[in-house]
Amino acid sequence: MPETLVAADPQVANDDSWTRREIHQQPATLRATQAVLAAERDGIAAFLGPLLAQPDLRIMLCGAGTSAFIGECLAPWLTATLGRPVEAVATTDIVGSPNLYLDANRPTLMVSFGRSGNSPESVAAVELADARLASVHHLVITCNLEGALAQRPGAIGHVVCLPEATHDRAFAMTSSFSAMLYAALAIFTGIDEMTARVEAIAAAVATTLAEMDGLAADLATRDFDRVVYLGSGVFQGLAREAALKLLELTDGAIPTAFDSSLGFRHGPKTIVTGRTLVVVFVSNDPLTRLYDLDIISELRSDGRCGRVLPVMARDGLDDALLVQDATRMADADLLFPYVVPAQLFGLHCSLRLGRTPDQPNASGTVNRVVQGVRIHTQSA
Repeated sequence: MPETLVAADPQVANDDSWTRREIHQQPATLRATQAVLAAERDGIAAFLGPLLAQPDLRIMLCGAGTSAFIGECLAPWLTATLGRPVEAVATTDIVGSPNLYLDANRPTLMVSFGRSGNSPESVAAVELADARLASVHHLVITCNLEGALAQRPGAIGHVVCLPEATHDRAFAMTSSFSAMLYAALAIFTGIDEMTARVEAIAAAVATTLAEMDGLAADLATRDFDRVVYLGSGVFQGLAREAALKLLELTDGAIPTAFDSSLGFRHGPKTIVTGRTLVVVFVSNDPLTRLYDLDIISELRSDGRCGRVLPVMARDGLDDALLVQDATRMADADLLFPYVVPAQLFGLHCSLRLGRTPDQPNASGTVNRVVQGVRIHTQSA
C-alpha cells in the first residue's frame, strides 16, 4: 500500500453522486437482500425443488453486460457445489445465435438477471426460450418489479424482486450487481446457510469500503493509461466486471483488459507497459492462490509494469490491498469485498477525468438501459 496519500481533489470531496451512494450502501443492501430471500424461502423452494430433482435439467445463468458477469462469477462455483453443470450464457449470445445456445430437447431452467429487467436482449432471450424449448422454466432475479422480465414468467416461472434500493439510479451497476450475485448464491447454496454468512460478508464489504476509498483516490491520481484485472476461478468473471466498471465510468478513456492468472501469459501480457496497472484478485483456495502469486511475482520481476496490485484476504505480500478478517472466507463470499476496490477506483478515475459518474457518457451514445437494439426474427 502507498504510505502517503495525495491531497483530496475538491471535486472528489464534494461528490454526492448516486454512484458513490450505491457503492457505499452495499453492506445494507446485502443484508436486506438476505431478509427478502428469508421471507420468500418457502416459495422459492417450492418452485426450484421439483426442477432440481430432474437429473438432466440444464441450468443457464443469463443476463446482458454486468448481469451476464454475475453468471460468469457463479457458474464454476455452483457447478462444483451442486455437482451438476451450471452454465453462464449471455442473453446477447442467445439472441444473436439461438441455434447454438438453446437445446430444444433438454429441460431448462433459465435464470435471468436484470437490474431494470428491460434490456431488449434479456426479454428476447426469454421469448426465444419459450418458443423453442419443449420444457423451460424461468427464475427471474431483478431489482425492478415493474420491469418486463418481472412481468413475463407467469405459470412457468418465479420472480425474486430485490430491495428497491438495489435498483441503481446511476449508469454503472454496483449495488445491483452485488445484490443479484448474492441472491443467486444464496438461492442455490441454501438461504438458511447464508444467514450465518451474510453478516461476515457485509462486514468485510463495510471494512473494505472504509479502508479502500482513500487508496482508490490515490491510485486514480497516478494516471495509468491502461488497467488489467486478473482473477482465477470465480474471480475471472469478477475481473471482467471490474474491467467494464472502469471502462464505463471513464467513458472509455482508460482502456481495460481482463484474463485469468494463468491465461495472461498466453499473449495478453503484451499489453503491459510502464503506465499499466495490473490488479490481481488472489484466491483463498490453496492451489489456485499459488498461481495467482506466481503471476504477481513474475510481473514484479519483469520490471515493466507501472504497478502490480494484489487484492487478497491473506497477508504475505507487500503493497497489497488486504481484506480484513477474511482469511477463512470461501472465494464465492470474497466476490463481494473484492469488487469494492474496482468500483471505487472506477468512481475516482471518473472524477479525476472530469466525468459525471452517474452519466459518464456525455454523448448519450451509451445508455443506462441499452437502446437501439433491433430484435430480428428468423423464418423456420
